[in-house]
Amino acid sequence: MGIRDRLYRLLAEAPADAEAIEHHGGWWTWGQVQETARGLTDTLDSAGLHADARIGVVLENRPEHVAAVAAVIASGRCLVMLSPLQPAARLADDIARCEVPVVVGTAEILAREGVLAAVTAHGAALELATDGTVRPAGGTVPAAPPANPDIAVEMLTSGTTGPPKRVHLRTGQLDQALVSGGQLPKPGRLLSRSAALVATPLVHIGGLWRALACLATGRRMLLMPKFAVEPWVSAVERHHLRAAGLVPAAIRSVLDADVPKERLASLQVVTSGTAPCPPELADAFYRRYGIPVLMTYGATEFAGAVAGWTLPLHERWWTQKAGSTGRAFPGVELRVTGEDGAELPADRTGRLEVRTEQSTRGARAWVRTSDLARIDADRFVWIEGRADAAIIRGGFKVQPETVKRVLETHAAVREAAVAGLPDARLGAVPVAAVEVEHGRAAPDTAELVALCRAHLTPYEVPAHIVVLDELPRTPSSKVSRVELLDLVRARLAEPERIKEDLR
Repeated sequence: MGIRDRLYRLLAEAPADAEAIEHHGGWWTWGQVQETARGLTDTLDSAGLHADARIGVVLENRPEHVAAVAAVIASGRCLVMLSPLQPAARLADDIARCEVPVVVGTAEILAREGVLAAVTAHGAALELATDGTVRPAGGTVPAAPPANPDIAVEMLTSGTTGPPKRVHLRTGQLDQALVSGGQLPKPGRLLSRSAALVATPLVHIGGLWRALACLATGRRMLLMPKFAVEPWVSAVERHHLRAAGLVPAAIRSVLDADVPKERLASLQVVTSGTAPCPPELADAFYRRYGIPVLMTYGATEFAGAVAGWTLPLHERWWTQKAGSTGRAFPGVELRVTGEDGAELPADRTGRLEVRTEQSTRGARAWVRTSDLARIDADRFVWIEGRADAAIIRGGFKVQPETVKRVLETHAAVREAAVAGLPDARLGAVPVAAVEVEHGRAAPDTAELVALCRAHLTPYEVPAHIVVLDELPRTPSSKVSRVELLDLVRARLAEPERIKEDLR
């Protein structure tokens, strides 16, 4: 049974009084989920938006938004995911590019500057209230709304180069991703009394996959607005969870908080994805709590993870293979190729390629990733860097060019450069240097930070900005990222100045 059929059954047959989603200390029942889904589906039907119709949802970590996801996918429509993490102007631009006939969002989101106008330029807005009710909020559904057959989800993601792009995930991709991850319901059982945490944003593949895994298996969903140590630990403790997910930055946060071991006693494993997890961090967590950290590797284009560790692999191989991202999951083939596209032998570093039904191209095509890797003789995969310049900050991808363009909108900035500075907690953070326009007064660092905060998502804002008369350059006149990072490190040795710059 695929995810569309599974969601359809849950919305039709799950007992109305059964607990479905815990949020902010209270429970949404399946009856509430079903009522919200029914209200949205009826509204879309009345507007002539039937199967294959593209439905935009500004997706937040809220129960009514999970119900909206279930309603859209179960009814055969295409879920166009829109990120509330974007500044208003970027969200409006994203909506305008998508040209969806309907956008569903909270009153607060629709009231952000330019957002409602972007929606009504191409279609209609629907307000989704916290009680799950749906009401018109302006605009008109086009007479011939665009459709996207066989596509279950459209997600915004950063490309390997250039501006962000939309990835189209087929229903079969989602189905295979759930099967590869072992997320199958118990035979003959619609719901389960077990529970699972969803602490990453639903608008990213990690959060969406975990939410769909809960629904596919019938588990109760413990939905957090965002990760925080105490609520996460409390959920583990109250529900006696045996497995939970943590990105590397969150693993570090749990360790730094010195959470008592007994509070995590129920956990048998912690899974970790979205960013490489340093083996020393996984080892520190294992030594502190006796809980193995099972790393995974995947991407939005693959609808989730395609490789990783399992508990049996950890028990047998961890001491020998610490630092590896694990082995290919069932249904996935991996290989490493050189620049000429020829497959390389074991332990040779090249570009990682993936072939799987989870791919946007289907099960027959090899897809070349942006990652440099090697595969050893025991079929373990070792990620050794990126072929592009993307910065992975706590699991979120930051494109240097995006940050650079914003900084260069300042009248006093002639040119900007952005690089990734290694960070023990987040993996890497973006840092920047700007070259002052000739004849202009140097801008204050705080002014540049404010500019970034106004036009970028929080994780894209540089952790440090250095203002220079001239950017460091290589002999070929390209900006030297090595020297840029050296300049930032030198500035970090002046704590009082940094504190003043970024106050």
